[in-house]
Amino acid sequence: MANTGSGSLATILFLFMFPAALHKGAAQEPVVSQNLVTDNVSVVEGEMAIISCRVKNNDDSVIQLLNPNRQTIYFRDMRPLKDARFQLVNFSDNELRVSLSNVSLADEGRYVCQLYTDPPQEAYADITVLIPPGNPIIEARDEVLSEGNETEMTCTAMSSKPAAAIRWMKGDKELPGKPKVELTYDRMYTVTSRLTFTVSREDDGIPVVCIVDHPAVKDFQAQKYLEVQYKPEVKIVVEFPQGLTREGENLELTCQAKGKPQPQRVNWLKVDDDVPSHAVITGSDLYIENLNKSYNGTYRCVASNAVGESYDDYILYVYDSRAGEGAPRTVDHAVIGGVVAVVVFAMLCLLIVLGRYFARHKGTYFTHEAKGADDAADADTAIINAEGGHTNSDEKKEYYI
Repeated sequence: MANTGSGSLATILFLFMFPAALHKGAAQEPVVSQNLVTDNVSVVEGEMAIISCRVKNNDDSVIQLLNPNRQTIYFRDMRPLKDARFQLVNFSDNELRVSLSNVSLADEGRYVCQLYTDPPQEAYADITVLIPPGNPIIEARDEVLSEGNETEMTCTAMSSKPAAAIRWMKGDKELPGKPKVELTYDRMYTVTSRLTFTVSREDDGIPVVCIVDHPAVKDFQAQKYLEVQYKPEVKIVVEFPQGLTREGENLELTCQAKGKPQPQRVNWLKVDDDVPSHAVITGSDLYIENLNKSYNGTYRCVASNAVGESYDDYILYVYDSRAGEGAPRTVDHAVIGGVVAVVVFAMLCLLIVLGRYFARHKGTYFTHEAKGADDAADADTAIINAEGGHTNSDEKKEYYI
């Protein structure tokens, strides 16, 4: 920064304007209540920095601002330094506020707020210039991957101050990288982070994001989408019949195969035997007419691509032509049998209750009958007595010839 005046020149000017200041310290004790304060400043290169020198309870002491070379930038509201980037924002008894526009790395350093008291007070404002990194560069060792293989990526953030921090995200999961920091000749930092991981088929199409954290920038990132190839996924679907496979019926199976790259060929075979001669194979479909038990066995669909091959099995068991027809009746009989069992149980319970009831009343009858036999001379008299006495003995007596 150019300067046409010096700190000593400003001091001479100050003494010339305020000669009483020479004897101020000798006449009284320092005013301890005058506190000079300032703040450190962080500013992005090319932007504006504000330096504020503040005094509490100022007694008209002079405030001035010096640059890191202790050259006077502002003396009160006068600017001896001929650098138009410095502009006075506010001047009062309690504050000297100055702006510095278009900050560069050369402006970094310790600025001095000075208050002419006895003894003079100084406060320091460190200006830190932040230089954002260039656009992050992400590179992959492999453009196309196969499931189960390991791959490596690097992300570089160049020429920043301070050094940037790099984080990695694969989808919504954070992965740890290995950073390397290099200090360049121009006091800049270059950071490279290396990421190593193993891919699966679920990673296909997933973005890997390199996130650069730096105080000068926000949401600074680069990303690369994964392309992962994987062997086919195979599934056999029964199109017909729905349910049991019986003799005389037809069978239709479809082989569904998905992979990357997409399988171009699908093969049908019968494990440990030959496919029936009259079976019809059309692409991924297998069709067999007029089933019989000789066709029983395991039918396999095999699909392959550049990564590998996979298969799925269907076990065919041919039932009798009438198999399963009685199943609904069996269900009905079971229901009916259950109802009958409940009814029988209820009847048994009722019979037991009635039996006990009649047994109790029958005992009572025998008891009354026994009362008439106590004073009877014979059986006939006993019966008459049990039925109501001697008055009806003639009506109750029977004669046998």
